Amino acid sequence: MAATATTHGARAHARAQAGARAESMPVVPARDWQDPPCEAGLLVWAETVAGGNYTHRVLARGTELRLTDLHGDACAHLLLYVEGRPWERLNVADTVKVQWNAYLGEGVLLLSDQGRVLASVVTDTAGRHDALCGTSTLVRNTERYGEGAPQSPSPAGRELFKLAAAKNGLEPRDLPPSLSFFQGVEVREDGSLDFTGSAGPGGSVTLRAEQDLTVLIANVPHPADPRPDYVSTPLEVLAWRAAPTQPGAPLWDATPEGRRAFLNTAEFLTARGLA
Repeated sequence: MAATATTHGARAHARAQAGARAESMPVVPARDWQDPPCEAGLLVWAETVAGGNYTHRVLARGTELRLTDLHGDACAHLLLYVEGRPWERLNVADTVKVQWNAYLGEGVLLLSDQGRVLASVVTDTAGRHDALCGTSTLVRNTERYGEGAPQSPSPAGRELFKLAAAKNGLEPRDLPPSLSFFQGVEVREDGSLDFTGSAGPGGSVTLRAEQDLTVLIANVPHPADPRPDYVSTPLEVLAWRAAPTQPGAPLWDATPEGRRAFLNTAEFLTARGLA
């Protein structure tokens, strides 16, 4: 009889797994992460997200979030919401047009439609990102790979976002267009899009939360990826306690548009006793 055929056997087997580590999993407590990028006690989130999977977390204002493409074929699709006020959320169109820039990278601010900063891009070693295409859908993945449901071998990003959203009290109608990190797209002279792919293994991007945020991440192939196979490799997610951008910091005054967005954010938070 198998060791797990009885309740006592199943319990013993389950308890024997304590401390086991898999390639893709959260580490709890986060301070137990090996080789942390900061003092171990400052880590608040440490996880490796498998290809075709998702994660989510609420992060306090000032927290820094580092995403790393471990093997060169991760694609981190990202959505941000102000914690407790989910109607204020990432607005990709405003992020692009307010800053006169369709390309993500160091120094770019991720904005809401209220003209406020949700997060800032502190560092970027990858340089291959996308603010134009959003994530994959059930229909598109079914056409390309044969399946797109969350439990299938080729889950779509929007389907995974629905699951992450539900776990934070959000509905499918609360899912706006997302940003994508580690798989790039460029606009040609004729207006068509050129998929530039990954910069290779080890690229990372660090974001700083400028308000309390609900973060949703889906690690799935970019919708413009031309490869016939569903290719998605693990994504490392680390976050640690830090401080929000302050007046006088280079990022605060980098552009007139960015300064105005920071001022809007500061005024809003100060009026509520949050800054």
